Amino acid sequence: MKPFLLVLSSPSGGGKTTIARMLLQGRDDVGYSVSATTRPRRPKERDGVDYHFLSRAEFLRRAEAGEFLEHAVYNGELYGTLRAEVERVLGSGRHVVLDIEVAGARQIRACFENSVLVYVLPPSIDVLIKRLRGRRTESDDGLHARLRTAAEELLAVSEYDYAVLNDDLVVAVEQVAAIIDSEIRRVDRQPDLSRFTDRLRRDLLAEIRREAGV
Repeated sequence: MKPFLLVLSSPSGGGKTTIARMLLQGRDDVGYSVSATTRPRRPKERDGVDYHFLSRAEFLRRAEAGEFLEHAVYNGELYGTLRAEVERVLGSGRHVVLDIEVAGARQIRACFENSVLVYVLPPSIDVLIKRLRGRRTESDDGLHARLRTAAEELLAVSEYDYAVLNDDLVVAVEQVAAIIDSEIRRVDRQPDLSRFTDRLRRDLLAEIRREAGV
């Protein structure tokens, strides 16, 4: 099996990070790539667990050094996926789960054509606003900025391979898990498949000859 990159995107508050965490809790064949950001750490967030929290100067230095697979600006802050994080997970034979924004997802697709892109949709704007307000981390201006960004990002849903509605979190996680299971079975992700089918064909031809008395 060839491990692949699973990209989860959603408007802020759409639930992509929660879905990623629940996948990690329920599966041992996936690993999480911890993103880097310049945004301030929120209460209860841990450096190296929720994000790698970097100063803007450090982030830009690493970007200049080519340490990011993708990076983008979101609401005035920098976000990026470190190469070392992705290589760490792939090296363990697990699929890489990334929860990143649309601009980053486009960069990942350009680098990894076989990556799988899933857009997580909120059931309604009322629910999205309720989730954002429930964080109690946004000012009114910050909330409005995130909503404006969400309006733009929703235009990109057609660029994704799958769309999952996050109305019921448990169901949404199950649907993303089903996508992983389906993608694992793609022919081009099974390197031993040709050898197996060749052996089946040889055995079948041998049986045909035996039945024919050849």
